[in-house]
Amino acid sequence: MHHATDNQPPTQPSLLLAMGPGIADRLFTDRHRGRLAELARTDPYLVAHDLTTPAPHIATALAEAEVLFTCWGATPLTAEILDAAPHLRAVIHAAGSVKHHITQACWDRGIAVTSAAAANALPVAEYTLAAILFAGKRVLHSAARYRALRADHDWRTELHGAGNHRRTVGIVGASRIGRRVIELLRPFDLDVLLYDPYVAPREAAALGVALAPLDELCARSSVVSVHAPQLPATHRMISTRQLAAMPTGATLINTARGSLIDEAALLPELASGRLSAVLDVTDPELPPPDSPLYDLPNVLLTPHIAGSLGNELHRMADRSLDELERYATGRPFADPVHPAALRRSA
Repeated sequence: MHHATDNQPPTQPSLLLAMGPGIADRLFTDRHRGRLAELARTDPYLVAHDLTTPAPHIATALAEAEVLFTCWGATPLTAEILDAAPHLRAVIHAAGSVKHHITQACWDRGIAVTSAAAANALPVAEYTLAAILFAGKRVLHSAARYRALRADHDWRTELHGAGNHRRTVGIVGASRIGRRVIELLRPFDLDVLLYDPYVAPREAAALGVALAPLDELCARSSVVSVHAPQLPATHRMISTRQLAAMPTGATLINTARGSLIDEAALLPELASGRLSAVLDVTDPELPPPDSPLYDLPNVLLTPHIAGSLGNELHRMADRSLDELERYATGRPFADPVHPAALRRSA
């Protein structure tokens, strides 16, 4: 950890930006780049897109770097790359999951890691809240019907079962995002169930939710929203049995990872109109051009936009620069990533 003495200001740590092409220009404003230059010895416009075969000036910056400031598209930090970065002590990731680029070699070398996952969770939870409330009002159904009818209609009779009063919402996974969704749901007259094998009853009570096994949660919920991490144990955790248990007219929301839902089992339920879905992620990530998901009127399909985009990236930059300031002044990270936690988190 970088340290300052009592009588001297801290020495700026040497820092290198490492992320995919174009990401830095979306992540940073001039204000962010100015703050970056105040906190670290770095060229705030120099970005390493590929550390496997770096250009000479990137290799020099990597060899000197005490901190890597990463985002989406960062090169996986293998032992070979870390050998070329002998002074590296910390990685600050201005996005969510670090699983793509933080390797066991990083942990073996004692490199400190932090992530802006908490900041990235906020827009995902906001998207989910909107999807839940729209599902309760049967917005997808009524919008499709209105488009088809283009005439007066007895909507109150057709939508007599709609509404968000005392509806039951099932949350699958008490992740950062799942917990934020639960928090956002508190002002509404909704009953919230939670499935998460790592949450004890006392903790669930503190969250204001009732624990339920996954199958029971699906059977009791008008809306099921998936917020579990992508792990071997969660692969296709929502499959034929869980989908069959969901009440007719229920909505499935997925902003986590497409692999958590058995799409082969989901498609017949959607094609029949028995269930609806809001899918920001699919498996594969880009559905094939002939996928029914594009055209079904009871499916809202979006291209993985629930997470930070546009001006929301600036929130992640702010959070990550706060962590850089903590590091530069000898304080521990406010939001460290621990290797043990990665075994059951995104």
